[in-house]
Amino acid sequence: MTRRQILVVEDDAAIRTGIVDALEFAGYQPIEAGDGDAGLEKALRDDCDLILLDLVLPGTDGLEILRRTRAARPTMPVIILTAKGDESDRVTGLRLGADDYVVKPFSVQELLARIQAVLRRSPERPKALPAVDVPGGRVDFERREVRFTDGQRRELSEKEADLLQYLAGHAGRAISRDEILSRLWHISPDHVRTRTIDMHVTRLREKLRDDPAAPRVVVTVRGKGYMFGEGES
Repeated sequence: MTRRQILVVEDDAAIRTGIVDALEFAGYQPIEAGDGDAGLEKALRDDCDLILLDLVLPGTDGLEILRRTRAARPTMPVIILTAKGDESDRVTGLRLGADDYVVKPFSVQELLARIQAVLRRSPERPKALPAVDVPGGRVDFERREVRFTDGQRRELSEKEADLLQYLAGHAGRAISRDEILSRLWHISPDHVRTRTIDMHVTRLREKLRDDPAAPRVVVTVRGKGYMFGEGES
């Protein structure tokens, strides 16, 4: 069974080591970051199931990490770690979308119980789809090709296949360009101004025979991003 990965962003080495040891003993796979900049990079890049986030960090502070993570990865569960007297930070963190908080000093049992509770009520990450049906054909993600019922085939680039697979794996949810950049290109959207997502969508629609004037597979959701349309008109 694949172990669930938890990112621990904590600058106090002793606390971080204790959390990591507890997570490993409980069967999780921890990822560590000792400052805010490394924490933000891993929060946007790494494939984790939950983030334990200290708020007072060198470099990028915890609230900024939470704000930017929520913008790029809206469904990522986050538990904030706060000092006893930082009630205002806890309130701000919850308003920014944190799922829960733990006040230092905390017991291992309390921390693990809160992790389990948050993971239980959080949607599981969708599994990568091996293939998906589209109007007039089928996309094989392993082969990275579209096979149409008329016998024709079109090859997809790696990024085109990744993009369609990600959209199909999150069917029913509009995916922002920022989330796509963070999850598939591993680029912080704050540092990049690019139309690369739109260009890949244009090429993908062409290969899927998806009418750009009225797309049925890669649908534009105004003001939000793109969504897998499952072939519906």
